[in-house]
Amino acid sequence: MCQPHQLWRFPDFSKIRGQSDSNSGRSEHWSLLGRLAKELDVEEDGEEYMFVREVMDRYHSHTVAENQCCSMVVQRIAAPVADVWSVVRRFDKPQAYKHFIRSCSILRGDGTVQGSMREVRVVSGLPAERSTERLEILDEDLHILSFQVVGGDHRLKNYRSVTTLHDCKVEGRSGGTLVIESYVVDVPEGNSRDDTCMFADTIVRCNLQSLAHISEHLSRRRPGVRPLVD
Repeated sequence: MCQPHQLWRFPDFSKIRGQSDSNSGRSEHWSLLGRLAKELDVEEDGEEYMFVREVMDRYHSHTVAENQCCSMVVQRIAAPVADVWSVVRRFDKPQAYKHFIRSCSILRGDGTVQGSMREVRVVSGLPAERSTERLEILDEDLHILSFQVVGGDHRLKNYRSVTTLHDCKVEGRSGGTLVIESYVVDVPEGNSRDDTCMFADTIVRCNLQSLAHISEHLSRRRPGVRPLVD
């Protein structure tokens, strides 16, 4: 189970892996497209790769400043896009699957229109108490949600996330969902890009694993629907 991070300063993950920071396997030249294709185990000259390329080019191309880093996490979910989207789209209720969030209050808007603002309070044990976030995109047809951090007492400054949902096969059966979440964020003073991305990746990965569990449970509860996994 994912556990909240206990440190204010991110740990040196390159030392944990026994590698130097410059050889940690992640650099400014690391292609998010190549990484996504590798994680999904698709051939670079195949139809799936072209689909992945189109998705990355269209929705997950970030402008990254010199003091920022960019990364992404993917998750296959054995549940239809509609079930997964019903959870992801709730800008007003991120704690439904983001277990590091204790509560959420809408400060402006209703959570469905661009510019809506929320304040989230995080669970104890994390190096923060609150985060103020603005809804940038909520596309009900294309299943895209994007938000940006605009305030708070944490170290993930100028964090901007884009989450997209796509139909996919899970264990050879159609009707599943591929979730792609990418982000760009400032690198805090005293930390490296590797440390910052490793910290943020861990949080995002925990969130998406929780999303998978909740969405698959929703899918199994729907009458007359055969689950993709037992």
